[in-house]
Amino acid sequence: MGISHYIKEIGRGARGAKPLSREHACDLFGQVLDGQVTDLEMGAFCIAMRIKGETAEEMAGFLDATHARLARFPASDRPLVVLPSYNGARKLPVLTPLLGLLLAREGLPVLLHGSQTEARRVTAPAVLEAMGIGPLSEVRALADGELAHASTQLMCPGLKRLLDVRKVVGLRNPGHSVVKLMQPGLGENLVISSYTHPAYAESMAETFQLLAMNALLSRGLEGESVADPRRTAQVDGFVRGERIALQAQESGTLSQVPGLPEGNDLDTTVDYTRRVLDGALPVPAAIARQVEQVLHLAALLATAPLHSHSAKASAAQAA
Repeated sequence: MGISHYIKEIGRGARGAKPLSREHACDLFGQVLDGQVTDLEMGAFCIAMRIKGETAEEMAGFLDATHARLARFPASDRPLVVLPSYNGARKLPVLTPLLGLLLAREGLPVLLHGSQTEARRVTAPAVLEAMGIGPLSEVRALADGELAHASTQLMCPGLKRLLDVRKVVGLRNPGHSVVKLMQPGLGENLVISSYTHPAYAESMAETFQLLAMNALLSRGLEGESVADPRRTAQVDGFVRGERIALQAQESGTLSQVPGLPEGNDLDTTVDYTRRVLDGALPVPAAIARQVEQVLHLAALLATAPLHSHSAKASAAQAA
């Protein structure tokens, strides 16, 4: 046991480091999640991967280890829409709860998961709690049309420990990539994922394709998976690994979004979210399009054959 031999491979700098196989990445990450490594090894792993960057094979291995330890939600009739939310409000209000509630209104089961990573930011779970939607205390089946939110601690305590390393080291680590890609449901998952830096767009897309995942991928709002209401970003969908171009990027940034408040504090965000849901304010166009894109992918999942998914998953696992 131990991960020092893996650190020797990944810790030789951006040019000298060697990528891990999916099997070895799974073993390494499993030991990290199980708390079988020292604090020094944990820090070395985080820094080495930060410098090297994750390959799709490594991410697949990290996800294999995570899913083996994840408390997963029972399958439902419709795909479970998964909304990772780990950044919160920076300059604009956190609008991920609005997206989740709009999707639930369309009859989809929606799971928002996250944990506090920035102490001074308003988070999506805080907005939901202020709206009377408390966090789950146990993993259970979600009904169609229900939005629920779960902490990372509830689903995988080892992953929460890894995320907390950022508070000491000051840098993101593979745990922050895993939470944007993991599939908490035992049935069909539809992961709404985002990237901040363009370099991650292709590596995330490669992982979706390798694992035959269902996903919506775009540049999000300040690290959140909801669309930025000021911009028209490139959006790609994935249905059992097959990539589908949904929206082309357009240049320019809106100076104003009708109804969007200037403040991003908790009370302002809750009030804005409620007023949009009540129809007193318009749904931002970018978010309305995102809802339509998710519904489009969910409809494709209802008609797409399962055999291609099974074959791809078996081939990926064999590799």
